[in-house]
Amino acid sequence: MTTELASRRTAVFALFFAPGLTISSWVTRTPDVRDLLSASTAEMGLILFGLSVGSMIGILCSGAFVARWGARPVIVFGTVGVAAGAGVMGVGAAMSSTVVVTLGLCLFGFGMGGGEVAINVEGAEVERLLGRSTMPAMHGFFSLGTVVGALGGMALTAAAIPVLVHLTVVAAAVLAMLALAIRNVPPGVGRRAVADRREPDAERPAVWKDSKLLLIGCVILALAMAEGTANDWLPLVMVDGHGFDPALGSAVYAAFAAAMTLGRFVGGGFVDRFGRAAVLCASALVGALGLALVIFVDHQAVAASAAVLWGLGASLGFPVALSAASDSGPDSAARVSLAATVGYVAFLVGPPSLGYLGEHFGLRYALVLVLVLVLAAAFATPAARPPRVTPGRAAQGAVRRNG
Repeated sequence: MTTELASRRTAVFALFFAPGLTISSWVTRTPDVRDLLSASTAEMGLILFGLSVGSMIGILCSGAFVARWGARPVIVFGTVGVAAGAGVMGVGAAMSSTVVVTLGLCLFGFGMGGGEVAINVEGAEVERLLGRSTMPAMHGFFSLGTVVGALGGMALTAAAIPVLVHLTVVAAAVLAMLALAIRNVPPGVGRRAVADRREPDAERPAVWKDSKLLLIGCVILALAMAEGTANDWLPLVMVDGHGFDPALGSAVYAAFAAAMTLGRFVGGGFVDRFGRAAVLCASALVGALGLALVIFVDHQAVAASAAVLWGLGASLGFPVALSAASDSGPDSAARVSLAATVGYVAFLVGPPSLGYLGEHFGLRYALVLVLVLVLAAAFATPAARPPRVTPGRAAQGAVRRNG
């Protein structure tokens, strides 16, 4: 590995770490924010709808922006939005203003939804150049960021540090990481898609018409939804659904994030040994078991342990399926962009809708929807099998050894 490529990989690690740190810092303070705003479960769902709106705008714009300008400027713009959103959320909490917190979440969602699609395009290119499965480790740094953020949030919650102070420090840290990392991200990655779009449709079929890619997208949707649901609701599920105090609810979320991190850092070896489809199927089943225990077993120790299974099961879905999307046919940048868009819609937009179900059935039983999606995803995992390597593609198969 060259020094330049190693620096580029490290930059991707840092760029994944930053939004993980931010979102978990927010999540661990949601019980405090809920109390500061005097919000009900349904009202928290409406507040989180700001995250959905911002995320949808960012996600839907990102692919076109990357195609036109490349991933690098989109990463910069998105990461600045993540930092600014954290600061605005802190100000809104200090003001006890539902509107300001919602606007902060909208800005955060816009930055994360747009920036993360671009980071995944850059990450897929780095993985291709490295010639081995590294996407799980890249997403592992996102999860590591959530662990660090969760542990910090747990400590600051117990110490009664104001939400504004907490989130302002996080915003400053994200901007510092961006300044150090972005210099190692080359311009132009993903921009080639602009020229491709000028080709007649008959010469370049739309990637969204590829049935195999759509099945991979279903796997990403379900397991990203499982991950995003924990990021939005797990502390409140533990507090309201299982009787934990806020600090212990944050501790359970930290355990979930640690399980996600572990799964992603060790998952590459399992993918290389057993193949993508088998690993994704096992991940879905383990995640479903964890969700079922959280939903149906009314016991604190079981719920806390089940959160670990939930995290392990969700850990590999997004990154491994993205690698499968990249290999599913020609124009890998467009395929990764589409798959990442589906994943971030599920990750950022889907979970807030559970607030409405939670208001009527309780947060625990609202998770049944996620459980059904994860179980269904297990049946779609055969689509992640790599294409058959013909003699004409042997060289490419030697480079891409993820399945």
